[in-house]
Amino acid sequence: MNKYKVCVYAICKNEAAFARRWMESMKEADEIVVLDTGSTDGTPALLKELGAKVYTEVFSPWRFDVARNRSLELLPQDADICVCTDLDELFHPGWREAAERAWDHGAQQLRYRYTWSFEPDGSEGHVFWIDNIHARRNFQWVNPVHEVLQYTGAGRPRTAFAEGIQLDHRPDPTKSRGQYLPLLELSVQEDPHNDRNMHYLGREYMFYGMWDKCIETLKRHLSMPEAVWKDERAASMRFLARAYQNKGNRTEAERYLLRAAAEAPHLREPWIDLAVFLCEQKDYPGVLFAALRALSIKERPRTYITEAASWGGLPYDLAAIGYYYLGQKELALSYSQKAAELSPLCGRIAANLRFFEKALGE
Repeated sequence: MNKYKVCVYAICKNEAAFARRWMESMKEADEIVVLDTGSTDGTPALLKELGAKVYTEVFSPWRFDVARNRSLELLPQDADICVCTDLDELFHPGWREAAERAWDHGAQQLRYRYTWSFEPDGSEGHVFWIDNIHARRNFQWVNPVHEVLQYTGAGRPRTAFAEGIQLDHRPDPTKSRGQYLPLLELSVQEDPHNDRNMHYLGREYMFYGMWDKCIETLKRHLSMPEAVWKDERAASMRFLARAYQNKGNRTEAERYLLRAAAEAPHLREPWIDLAVFLCEQKDYPGVLFAALRALSIKERPRTYITEAASWGGLPYDLAAIGYYYLGQKELALSYSQKAAELSPLCGRIAANLRFFEKALGE
């Protein structure tokens, strides 16, 4: 017999294509509640047919936090564990048991592994840990977009890592994210001291290729007294480097790459960005140093986003290039073979392996 009442809640709009697989993934819950925000493709009827409790409400102007808070209100008051997901997300089987194990220790909020993207070969892309499983009371959603749970009780919530929970994001690649930029701009207007929103706005400007706004916003992020999280500061520095590279200013790009690696040396991603940059400069001792520093980090950290390139064949490929140009061809071949093993679909890595094999007469 289950010890806790577990309820899943979600918001959706026009997601009939995902409804059946999502309901199958969520079936371990005692109750599934969905707030539809204006579907025209039959999503509400399909979800009801599959066993969900479905409500409909249209929000204008649209805000993710308002919609999520409304969906949370629809859960039964006696729910013990509340699980917020989107319809394009899927739990691996056994998630409920893992949640209950973690809850046994008095947790009010759970952190669990989330794979946001996948590579063409099916391997994991961006991975990080999220905390959208929580107690029924003393939590609310904040921010118009990139919304997060905020604890409204005294002190801090009791959190726990829920080992064994894995949530995969399997989105519709054609879906627009055009609403994100104006909502992020609104977030910063509403709360100019929120360092997280400032970082996300700068990143969004980068996605749009708005380099000057990206630089201005990310520098504002780094100057904020609230911006003390080294992992996110390093990400802002990496994105600043990317913006400066696109503007043709390689001096500033290098400066921010070096700062990023110094800010968060426990993350592979800054070291890999630096190694790629130095490879373009033909600074092969620097390439080898940065690549080996990245490879010295053996486990994906739980503190921040980890990217596919940094955990696939690229670090080994960069090390191979460094070793080759420093005259250590046997090591170059060994590292290149490992790179090809980890990234078998990468044509550039395959070409490099053939080059090193030829260089050693193999």
